[in-house]
Amino acid sequence: MSNHKNVNALTAGGVLVSLGIVFGDIGTSPLYTLNAIFTSILGLKDGFVSDPGSINTVIVLGVLSCIIWTLTLQTTIKYVIITLRADNKGEGGIFSLFSLVRKKAKWLVVPAVVGGCALLADGVITPSITVTSAIEGLTNKFDVPVVPVVIAILTVLFIIQQFGTNLVGKMFGPVMFIWFSVLGVAGVSYIIKDYSILKALNPYYAIHLLATNSKAFIILGGVFLCTTGAEALYSDLGHCGRNNIRISWIFVKLTLILNYLGQGVWILQHQATFIPSSKMNPFFQIVSSDFQVPMVILATMAAVIASQALISGSFTLISEAVRLNLWPKIKIVYPSVTKGQLYVPSINWLLWFGCCSIVFFWRESSKMDAAYGLSITIAMLMTTILVSVYLKSRRFPKYLIALFITVYVIIEGTFLFSNLHKFLDGGWLTVLIGSVLFTVMWSWFVARKIKNRFVKYVEIDDYYEILTELSNDESVPKYSSQLVYLTSANFKTEIESKIIYSIIQKEPKRADVYWLVHVDVMDEPYTLDYKVEFLIPGKLIRIDFRLGFRIEQRVNLLYRKVVEELVKNNEIDITSQYTSLNKHKIAGDFRFVLLEKHLSRFTKLSLYERSIMDYYFILKKLSLSEERGFGLDSSYVDVEKVPLIFVSPDDVELHRLPV
Repeated sequence: MSNHKNVNALTAGGVLVSLGIVFGDIGTSPLYTLNAIFTSILGLKDGFVSDPGSINTVIVLGVLSCIIWTLTLQTTIKYVIITLRADNKGEGGIFSLFSLVRKKAKWLVVPAVVGGCALLADGVITPSITVTSAIEGLTNKFDVPVVPVVIAILTVLFIIQQFGTNLVGKMFGPVMFIWFSVLGVAGVSYIIKDYSILKALNPYYAIHLLATNSKAFIILGGVFLCTTGAEALYSDLGHCGRNNIRISWIFVKLTLILNYLGQGVWILQHQATFIPSSKMNPFFQIVSSDFQVPMVILATMAAVIASQALISGSFTLISEAVRLNLWPKIKIVYPSVTKGQLYVPSINWLLWFGCCSIVFFWRESSKMDAAYGLSITIAMLMTTILVSVYLKSRRFPKYLIALFITVYVIIEGTFLFSNLHKFLDGGWLTVLIGSVLFTVMWSWFVARKIKNRFVKYVEIDDYYEILTELSNDESVPKYSSQLVYLTSANFKTEIESKIIYSIIQKEPKRADVYWLVHVDVMDEPYTLDYKVEFLIPGKLIRIDFRLGFRIEQRVNLLYRKVVEELVKNNEIDITSQYTSLNKHKIAGDFRFVLLEKHLSRFTKLSLYERSIMDYYFILKKLSLSEERGFGLDSSYVDVEKVPLIFVSPDDVELHRLPV
């Protein structure tokens, strides 16, 4: 597959894949959305209704109209039409978007980090509520222990992540096509019983409900659940392509609206007795009793697919954060050759623990929806900010950008405030998870800035002569034939003073050839370029790798590949200079030296910076070592600890006493 996919390619296969990958989350929202809304309207708590008789035709039409126009304004216009334009060489998602605009302003890292953390927090609640909602459908016919079954399904789902989901993924498209088709058919089977439900297509009923109902804000908190998968839609741009997503959304939106309208007819028919619960979920009630069990099985499969898409999205999000230096280096596994398929063990089991804890704690999907929606609203607001900057960078008319910001800040701000009432009922959980994740990302980002502030660079050409002489000085024991340092210096004329100190002073390191390797993370996702500079011919060579933010930084493998190319082109000779080995044309040994910085003093740091650095070093102990993080073989890597000195000798006044 090409690195730069054609995002405009439209194929039947691509449309089918889009159904399986992109719309799992938003496609399972009919399972719980109306139950959540009418739980709020009736004031249902602990099985008791505080506001009986509050369901009527105007309310039902208003709720359905809110859902239809939320899907139109939020999902269709904002994401499908506008946001999908912001593709980064075919890739989407909040970090891909951030990479497109981060050079426009330094503060853009804030909405990117906040949005990324909110999405990860959402990854804990979505599998819990979708799988639980599906299994609860069995309670209509059987006395099923919902919690153990849900825990078992989630556990199996998280276990199989380590083996790769490529094989299962091939089933996603056909299963979701059947799912959406069944949604539409089930909805139509009830719409034909009362065509007056089609009045809900008129936005008047939504406006009337919001203007006249005292519970309008609380109702909107439930309505928002219908569009929670919109952010995932953008994140999966790279897997499916823009036009495939746009075309498949036409079918998906139609079936979703038909299903919601069908559920609305059932609620109108049972408005006097309807109490939202697992046994009176209108989603399952509009399905014939003969098809209840097959529908539960299909709903469970759809819920697993939705969960899988979100889990995979979390892995991708974390891997991007690692390469953008927004997250500690952690183990990332590539279980198959499929592009973009990865597995992050630590995140996988954290998600599993979070999902199982939520299921154990709340036990019912109707209670889980209180924790759902708040974090994803924040993520959508952050995307709005980043998209507006993107539109400005593409020189869109200022009045259109202003209109976009105004409309969606109002819409999403309203949804955010309407979800705030959920905070004490469960929303605090996702906010807490998101906040913890934010402290990790923000501390890692800021700590890197603090460290870089104290890195001293020197002009490398000042040391050309001494490096050449050291390389030829046989009185110094040879440290390695080929000695490699990783450098953070962006310019070939500079080098960290600590590297010079390591080579010349700490322990003079004689080598036949000194190598400097620099890795630059690019704003494009799949860039894989390199450049070679012969600073001292045959003695000092610098390699600059330009890697996309989705490329695994396997420095050892990449470096070896470059060396092989240089040898093949007769640009370098890596044959050992030891007499006994040279005559047999045996290659010399290679050794990497990593400089691991630590803080020697905090005197010059403020309380805020000191706290950040303390937290940073705690995270660093929990993360991968430097050599494993860069994909280096530890058998030929030396790690030297070097201090970041914040207090220079000039700052210390000593008084010598007379003898």
